[in-house]
Amino acid sequence: MLHSTQYRKRFAADLKKMQPRIALAASADDFHAFVDAGKRLINLHINYKSVEPYPLEEHVTPAADLDEYEPFPVGAKMRLPKAKGVTDRTTILYNPHVTLRGIPEEAFRYQLGPRSAIEWIDDRYWIRTDKASGIVNDPNEWSREHHDPRYIFDLIKRVTTVSVETMRTVDALPHFPFEDQRV
Repeated sequence: MLHSTQYRKRFAADLKKMQPRIALAASADDFHAFVDAGKRLINLHINYKSVEPYPLEEHVTPAADLDEYEPFPVGAKMRLPKAKGVTDRTTILYNPHVTLRGIPEEAFRYQLGPRSAIEWIDDRYWIRTDKASGIVNDPNEWSREHHDPRYIFDLIKRVTTVSVETMRTVDALPHFPFEDQRV
């Protein structure tokens, strides 16, 4: 119920100040629809590492003599390209060798706080060094330790699937009869 777009819009101000109150469904059928949607969302979000990767277009142009890990590490921050001041949200420039294309706009509707899940990955998965300690945070180390050179690359595709399927589930939620009940 807390994923319902209608609920979030109607109680946006209240949700910033206090714990959410759960509204009553209009009927037993609506209640069961919310239960089923909740089960789908739980399964989707808990098992995000095993969902089918979204079929994004992969453009890989590795240089000669690269091993299987070298085309896929993240280095500097991934980015969404800009042309004439407009961000192209259908494409991610993963690194100099790899580009992902065909990200559906609906994937950016699923928000984790102020950013979409895709933007969250973009913001977190890159090599950086802490200025104070000199400690290097390299997300590519996990890929090497687990013998999965495409882990971060495929994570973007899986998170795209999770985002799209989450929004499809949320968009199909029944409406609340707010005018007729007290919340």
